[in-house]
Amino acid sequence: MKREQEPRRRVKTAADAVNFIDAAGFCLLFPIKNVALPSLYFAVTGRVPIQWDVAVDKLWKWKDDLPRRRRAFYSKYFKKRGTFISLETLPYFLAMEGAALEPQGAARLYAAGRITDDARTIWEALENHGALATLELRHVCKMETVASNKRYKRAMLELSRDLIVVHSGAEQETGAWASSRFDLTVRAFPKEAAAARRISCEAARATLAKKYLAGQPGTAPLALARLFGWTKAEAVAAMR
Repeated sequence: MKREQEPRRRVKTAADAVNFIDAAGFCLLFPIKNVALPSLYFAVTGRVPIQWDVAVDKLWKWKDDLPRRRRAFYSKYFKKRGTFISLETLPYFLAMEGAALEPQGAARLYAAGRITDDARTIWEALENHGALATLELRHVCKMETVASNKRYKRAMLELSRDLIVVHSGAEQETGAWASSRFDLTVRAFPKEAAAARRISCEAARATLAKKYLAGQPGTAPLALARLFGWTKAEAVAAMR
């Protein structure tokens, strides 16, 4: 894995973070071994490995605040880990994934075997109740026990990877850490969702490949396919 390039200017503020995400198009929250993507952590600290300090506290706040303020999208996309996506690039990701664009699609996608029953339950809860913080969402979904919390986390990861749900702020539900608040992507980012419906999957893959290759020239089709979850044929077509 190539070492991340030093940013021209260290990211210090939320506005700097938005500029970094916009320039990158998409980036990780924290670096992942053997994943050649820029990370906001490195842009802030200029170091690896990760050390939990005031810089990380700031990043943790941004992952909730930037989507809430509609300045960037945050989900667990690449390798099911924290990922920021710029608003300009978001329609291409949504067009490529597709599931997030389905109006009231939870039941239909569940019937088609594309999402699990727990994911359907969470999707419908957000659809019916609006954005909810973690504990409230678990209560609505009747996933309040230790065992059901494991199911909840798996289902949320599934919905996050498919870009169906998005972080949308945080809420102090207990005296401990603030809980993340979640919303449906189509409701939180309606403009980007509408734009995505006019983009074909092929055009989306081509645009994302071009953006990635601008920062990682010489990437092989198979490496690109592994990163995005494409077939090798899809990666080759996207790189033409």
